[in-house]
Amino acid sequence: MSIKQVGGVSVHQQHQASCHCGAVQLLLELPHGIVNPRRCDCSLCRRKGAIVASVALDGIRILAGQAQLTLYQFNTHTAKHYFCSVCGIYTHHQRRSKPDEYGFNVACLEGINPYLLPEVALLDGINHPADRLAPSD
Repeated sequence: MSIKQVGGVSVHQQHQASCHCGAVQLLLELPHGIVNPRRCDCSLCRRKGAIVASVALDGIRILAGQAQLTLYQFNTHTAKHYFCSVCGIYTHHQRRSKPDEYGFNVACLEGINPYLLPEVALLDGINHPADRLAPSD
C-alpha cells in the first residue's frame, strides 16, 4: 500500500518530520508516499503505539538535533531505536528485520495526522523470526 495523501494533505517526495519539541528535524525521501504503514505488537512497539513506515537508509537526513537523538536497543541489540532526549518522542529506528531500512514514526511527518490513515496492518512482533532459535544439527 502506498499513500500519497492523508486527510487532504499531500505526502511530499521530500517531507519534513520532527519530534514534538522541534529539537530533532528530519527530511525523509518519500518518492512513493507512505509505503506499507503498520503497527507492531512487540514489547517496545506496544508501549509506544506508533504507526511506522519505511525508507531506505539513505532516505532520512537529520537536519537538526543529532545531539538530542538518544539510541535505545534491547533484546538482540540489532535494531537501533532513536528518540528525542528533550521531549521523548520516537522518531525512527534502523530495522532488525530489514537493516537496510529505517522505520519512521508517521506521526512525526509535518501536517500528517496518522489517525486519518486507512486501515493499518499489525505485524506479529511477539513472534519475530529473528527471535527463533536456528535448528540444531
